[in-house]
Amino acid sequence: MKTRLLVTMTLAFTAIALSPFLGEGLEGETGAFVFWDLRVPRALLGCLVGAVLGLTGAVYQTLFSNPLAIPSTVGTTAGASLGVLIVLVLLPGADLMGASAITVAAFIGALVVTLLIAGVAATGRARVNDILLVGIGITLASGALYTGLQFQADMDATFQAVRWSLGSLSTVGYQELVALTPFALITVVVLLTQLRALDAISGGEERAFSQGVNVVRVRTVCLGMGALGVGACVAVCGPIAFVGLLVPHLVRKALGARRRILLPMSALTGAAFLCLCDGIARWALPDRNLPVGVITAALGAPLLVALVFKKKG
Repeated sequence: MKTRLLVTMTLAFTAIALSPFLGEGLEGETGAFVFWDLRVPRALLGCLVGAVLGLTGAVYQTLFSNPLAIPSTVGTTAGASLGVLIVLVLLPGADLMGASAITVAAFIGALVVTLLIAGVAATGRARVNDILLVGIGITLASGALYTGLQFQADMDATFQAVRWSLGSLSTVGYQELVALTPFALITVVVLLTQLRALDAISGGEERAFSQGVNVVRVRTVCLGMGALGVGACVAVCGPIAFVGLLVPHLVRKALGARRRILLPMSALTGAAFLCLCDGIARWALPDRNLPVGVITAALGAPLLVALVFKKKG
């Protein structure tokens, strides 16, 4: 186990370190600008977003005892997407609070859904499957409103919404990285403090109660902080598919299901996976800004299918 853990950590850190160097060769002052002001911020942004998505996916799968549970399952991504389209249709080209209206609207949409889900969880009367059903209901309702708004949108707004929905780490400088860092760090730190409680919950809520775990509090904290961190990531980068779903499965397959290893390694592996996918996106189409969400979906779908069939075999 220690050998596998060391190998996994080495591969992850290597992927993160090499990701800025993937792509066209860099020379002169222009190359220095591209490396330090474009590629390095993208790699650091990928680390933060990948860590939040990977860790939150592992936490949600533990909390719901469901291998398909991810933040988008409880409506966070749907709320952000709806907020973006509302702004594109009603306030095209607007700036809010010195930031892009799309970024602010995505965060507000995700935050509204977060408060709804956290409120349901905090009542203590809803079982974990009920919370999941509420999240699915919010996702379906948001999707219906999103489709309805698309009929009112012009071609430019529809194109912007589709481009945003693909997910991208494109950034110039460190402004977006600085804005996202507090949300990402708070989410990762708070979720990692719940390791012991989540380990108890993985054996069943009754067992967790018998061990003195306040299941309602842990559930509320994990859902609220996870959705807050993911909402901030979606606001900055758009929805990036498969990281939160696939990474915990890969870590569980390689290192086992013990939460004290699964959760922190899901964060590290998520960071490495997203950085590597972004590097592949630059290498595959150097003359175009290929969204990283396209690469995560293209790699994630077959990897997930392969894991399913290998497990059954």
